[in-house]
Parts: sequence; C-alpha cells; structure tokens
Amino acid sequence: MSRSWTLLLLGSGVALLAALPALLSAGLLNASIQMLIAALFACAYSLLAGRAGLLSFGHAAYFGVGAFATLHAMNAFAGKGLLPTPLLPLVGAFAGLLVGLVAGWFATKRSGTTFAMITLAVAELLHSLAPQLKGWFGGESGISAMRMPAWGLTFGSTVEVYYLTLAWVLLSLALLHFHGRTPLGRLTLALRENGHRLKFLGYDAHGVGLSAFVVSSMFAGIAGGLQAINNEAANYVVFDASVSAAVVLNSYIGGVGSFLGPALGAALMTFFGYAVSDATRSWLLYQGMLFVLVMMFVPVGLTGLFGAAARLKARRGWRLAVSVSALAVVATLCAAAGVVFVVEMLQRLCSHDYRALAAMGGSWPPIALFGRSWPPGSVATWLVPAALLAVAGLLGWTARRALVSPAVPQPEAAAIDGQEALT
Repeated sequence: MSRSWTLLLLGSGVALLAALPALLSAGLLNASIQMLIAALFACAYSLLAGRAGLLSFGHAAYFGVGAFATLHAMNAFAGKGLLPTPLLPLVGAFAGLLVGLVAGWFATKRSGTTFAMITLAVAELLHSLAPQLKGWFGGESGISAMRMPAWGLTFGSTVEVYYLTLAWVLLSLALLHFHGRTPLGRLTLALRENGHRLKFLGYDAHGVGLSAFVVSSMFAGIAGGLQAINNEAANYVVFDASVSAAVVLNSYIGGVGSFLGPALGAALMTFFGYAVSDATRSWLLYQGMLFVLVMMFVPVGLTGLFGAAARLKARRGWRLAVSVSALAVVATLCAAAGVVFVVEMLQRLCSHDYRALAAMGGSWPPIALFGRSWPPGSVATWLVPAALLAVAGLLGWTARRALVSPAVPQPEAAAIDGQEALT
C-alpha cells in the first residue's frame, strides 16, 4: 500500500474517532473509551512481546501502578490535584516507568520462560500486597477520586473524558511508532531476532531489553492513568492475573507482528465483551475459542488476513480474491452460528434451573433460544447446528479448492520441468 493511501486511511480513522461522540449513545461512548484504553495497553505490551520478543505475563502490574499513582495525584492538595486533569496521565507514565525500571532490571537478566515467570511473580506480588497496603492501594475497597475542572473544561461529561482519552492514545501511539523508527527501536528488533549476535556485535543486550521493558511499562502506566481518570476509582483487582492475560490474548488475536494489530485486537475483544457479556454467560468460552482458532489457523493475528488477501489479489487477481474471501466469511459465520447454537443449548440444558424444572415436570421442556422454543429431545433441533456446520465445511472446502486447484502443474509445464531436471 502506498504512503498516500496509508495516510488517507489513518486520517479517515482519526476523523471517525473524533466524530464518535456525535454518533454514539453515552453507553457506547463509554465502551469506546474502554476500547481506546485497551488499545493503548495492548500496543504498549506489543512493544515488549512483539518487537523485543520478551513474553510478559504480568503487565497488569504497570497498568495498575499507573492507575493508583494517578488517583493519588488526583487527591493531592486536598483534592485539587497534583497536575491539571489533562496532564494527570503523566503521573501514571512516571509510576509505570519507575516500577518498570526496577522490575525490568531483574527480569531482563533472563529470557524465555524464566523472564515470563519473573514478570508473573511481580504482578502476583502486587496483587497479594495491595489489600494489605491500605496507605498506597486503599485496602480491598481501593481508592476513589474526582476529576477536577481544568483549562475551561469541567470533565464532568463522558464526551470530554472521551476526547481527553483519544488525545492521549493518539499521542502515545505516535510516540510508540516513532520509537520503532529510532536506532534503539531497531536494536529492539535485533534483540528479538538474535540476542547472542547482538552481544557479539558489542551492544549491551541487557540494556536494550531493559529499555524496551521501561518504555512498555511507561505507556502501560499511561493507559492505567486514563483508566483511573475515566472510572475515578481503582482497587487491587487491577493487578489480577486476568488483566495480564487479557492484554496477551488481545495482542496476539490482533497480531503482535504489526504495529496496529494489538490495537485492533484489543478494541474488538473489548467491544465483544461489552456486547456479549450481558447476552450470555459463555462469552469467556467464546473468547478462548477465538484465541485458539486464531493461533491455529492465523498465527500472525487477524491483521494478517488483510495481508493475505492483498497477496492473493496480487498473485491471482481480484476476482478470485473476492470470491475466496466471500466464501471464507460466509463459512466463518455459518460455523460460528452452529457453534453458538450448540453451546447455548448445552449451557441451558446443563443449568441448575433447567434441571430442576425438568425434574418437576417429569420431561424436558423446550428451551427458548433466538426467539424460538427448541425441544432438546427432538432430532430436528440438533439438525440445525449440524446443517450450519456442514454448510460451513462445504464452503471452506470450496474456498480451499479454488485456492489450490490452479497450483496443480499443467502437463506441458510438468514435462518441461522434468526435462530441465534431467538436464
């Protein structure tokens, strides 16, 4: 893609983000704030896991430290605040940088599994200590604060908080992108590819890894500060292992190999949780299944699909690329519908309320799902997901056949290749 097209797409995306307050309700706008914060957190994590090749399992530590430091700054000077509200994420950045410098100095002494375990231990240590250290983390109830007016803005509405979050996220993403263009950012890539060769060339591999850790922690602290400004409260749950796991899943689902891949994955999964968590209890199961499927079939992440489609268009033409993409999308939707049907039916069938109702009535009552009642003992009920999965399999087979069939060598070509091989 040319530079002009890239700039045009980026400008359109920023314009769309700026127009969201006029298009969305208050609830969706709050979800958009969460998506922006999750996107920044994932991009900060991707600097460490994707560019430096250091897989951290405890990045919630720096996110949480940034959140608590920002809350303390909001409560400073009898609630007037250490800094004006728009500058408060700087406090989160400083706290994330400081804690990242200490933890990263020890963690980056090692690599691989040992590094991952050290990062996990740091996060779990903070998660265990936070309820005990009431002066720093407010005990189990946490710390709360209020956004104060600054620069002519009250920050009492969701719209003002959204624009504040958007400005900080765009600035942080620009700085992260600039970091990748600097010599230090290039050395970070070299550390991922071959740390031993980096040492052989005379570079300080530990210093390069530590710099990546510190920068990543600093931007994670900014994300935590934005979270604190939005929620005006935080407790020790922010250090929970699920927060560290979520940023890993989001980053790899989007694709840590590209700059905006983690942001895309984090935004999609955050919106998925917002939209689906109220509709079903099994949304975490769907999230886990999506992660497994992406790692199995698209290990480069969802953003890799765009690159694959572009390469297919370049090699085989846009007609085949469009037809194969359409078949793949329809097959995915059919498979997802079939799986959701089975999971939701089994979830209701195995629930305590349904079993009690069946015991009282002496038979299996119909299950209400998707606006209809489905008798669980009827074969016709289970034929619906079976038909959806069969259609998905047929469409997937057709798409794969369309991809591989022209690759079969023609007889003339095979003869020429054979003759050339003999000569």
